[in-house]
Amino acid sequence: MTADQAIRAKVQRLREQIEDHNYRYYVLDDPQVPDSEFDRLFRELQALEAGYPELITPDSPTQRVGGAPLAAFGEVTHRVPMLSLDNALSTEALADFDRRVRERLERDGEVRYAAEPKLDGLAISLRYEQGSLVQAATRGDGTHGENVTQNVRTISSVPLRLRGSDWPPLLEVRGEIFMPRAGFDDLNARQRASGDKIFANPRNAAAGSLRQLDPAITASRPLAMFCYGLGEVDGHPMAPTHSANMALLRGWGLPVSPELRVVIGLPECIAYFDDIGARRAHLAYEIDGVVFKVDSIADQRQLGFVSRAPRWAIASKFPAQEELTVVEAVEFQVGRTGAVTPVARLKPVFVGGVTVSNATLHNMDEVQRKDVRVGDTVIVRRAGDVIPEVVRVLPERRPAGTRKVELPAQCPVCGSDIERLEGEAVARCSGGLYCAAQRKEAVKHFASRRAMDIEGLGDKLIEQLIDQSLIEDPADLFMLQADLLAGLERMGEKSAANLVGALRKARTTTLPRFLYALGIREVGEATAQALARQFGALDAIGAAEEDTLQQTPDVGPVVAHHVHTFFRQPHNLAVINKLREAGVDWPEGPPAPMAEELPLAGMTFVLTGALSEPRDRIKERLSALGAKVAGSVSKKTDYVVVGEDAGSKLDKARALGVGVLDEDGLKRLIAGDFAGGVP
Repeated sequence: MTADQAIRAKVQRLREQIEDHNYRYYVLDDPQVPDSEFDRLFRELQALEAGYPELITPDSPTQRVGGAPLAAFGEVTHRVPMLSLDNALSTEALADFDRRVRERLERDGEVRYAAEPKLDGLAISLRYEQGSLVQAATRGDGTHGENVTQNVRTISSVPLRLRGSDWPPLLEVRGEIFMPRAGFDDLNARQRASGDKIFANPRNAAAGSLRQLDPAITASRPLAMFCYGLGEVDGHPMAPTHSANMALLRGWGLPVSPELRVVIGLPECIAYFDDIGARRAHLAYEIDGVVFKVDSIADQRQLGFVSRAPRWAIASKFPAQEELTVVEAVEFQVGRTGAVTPVARLKPVFVGGVTVSNATLHNMDEVQRKDVRVGDTVIVRRAGDVIPEVVRVLPERRPAGTRKVELPAQCPVCGSDIERLEGEAVARCSGGLYCAAQRKEAVKHFASRRAMDIEGLGDKLIEQLIDQSLIEDPADLFMLQADLLAGLERMGEKSAANLVGALRKARTTTLPRFLYALGIREVGEATAQALARQFGALDAIGAAEEDTLQQTPDVGPVVAHHVHTFFRQPHNLAVINKLREAGVDWPEGPPAPMAEELPLAGMTFVLTGALSEPRDRIKERLSALGAKVAGSVSKKTDYVVVGEDAGSKLDKARALGVGVLDEDGLKRLIAGDFAGGVP
């Protein structure tokens, strides 16, 4: 063996030793050597790599210190959406979940669940290709997250390369980045000593540490990670149960909660919840509940999803944390839709890891039911990130001379009459777009990324424009000139010119985006898309009666009423006309055909490999043509659409004689090139 070969072999041996010690420490919780020995091995590897820099590889344990600071985080599209979980806040709610699962599975016996603590941290997606970590992204809005790869590479519990060799060529794992209690205490001690900001709780510290533009700062923070699920997987069969898949991840070097258990039926779920709750304060990390998942992957697929949450999982939350404080005032806030909400101004109190000085009172029915008065001592509750609320009043501590809180007759912002319709709990300002509070929020919503997406038009700038009476409604935005904008605070000629360009670009939009941007009550993105597909044109939506609107999928009586009412208000129609006159337009078409009339009705497609655009967009286009997009290939599959590095799905398609399309063929198909029939 030559000297060069000996050095290479020693470097490789040190890396394997260090990786094995990391695995035993972070995954098995069974360290075999003291920290001093680990540090000695690490320093020895550093010295060798310093002397032979050509031997340094991206997945070496020494390469966790982070690279150069970033200008900004890039955006990552999650090919498999990162979903939220529904919450169960009581034993009854957990029992309802178990009942629904058994009913949907048509099962008389008890269901097996995988149970683990719900970590109070930040959701993360890790993407491994050929065993190496290539991308890490935050959850974001579930579809798009931030690329934090450089920062996550600095976290010691995240393997840069998977152990063994039997992992899938493409493996995306989902998990939670968190800060252990001991690390949080040490970090705050260092922050205090240096005169820097003190973090309120471990969750805030973890989120702030992960989203540093300088990875070196993240590297200095005591972050850790546990995996709890899978995203996109290709080229390798996974186990038939969630718990077995987590065992596979553990074997590949990925940390999984040591508290993960399989429980059978509701009684064992409750027992596990109670046990973790009793040990909560003694765990090494913060948790705020327990997650229960149906263990069988086949059962998960059968149960499916509703909205943005799976039907096969639920987060059973611990009882909220509560404290006593005093109501110093009750004020009324006006929201974007005109809702007038009573808010209690409290004597500041530390609860749930933060200092709370405001709490919602929801509506006047709640104020009267609880009989909240200024000067009252109250119990305030904060659960996780939920807005604090007043739970109840302690009347025995009420001072003399207090008066009941009354709903004001006029809006505290614009002076318009406040109306409270019969049967509704919420009171509303009648000022509409003329109320400054609503106007600000309406314009912010209109300009937001998922609405008209006007880049550079932030909340502070919108507030300036409205406070200085430069705009009164969204249509006025498109009349703004660069010289006027350049004179505003924090604006210059270049920023002003960029904003005018962004406004010009935003004039061309889509009907679903424009509908969503109008801020109609209860009309979110999905509902706006459904209405646009159903009617094809804005005027058709505006002219429709409530019963006609209800023929739209997922539009019920309440949404239909709000849409119908919105388009019957003259001031709303005036703003829409003004927007059209300002050049805002969108493509329109005929109403959507019946599903069975669509050109790809009844056909099933499967997508595989790296495609040139996000899979969810391709799925939307195929669905709009009547097709179904499945996750696996079978004899019932009509076509498999293949991108680069297509794996086992392509092999299976060939074996079954299923048709195969490349991206060009798919684009022709989506574009409507049906000459001679579907290819």
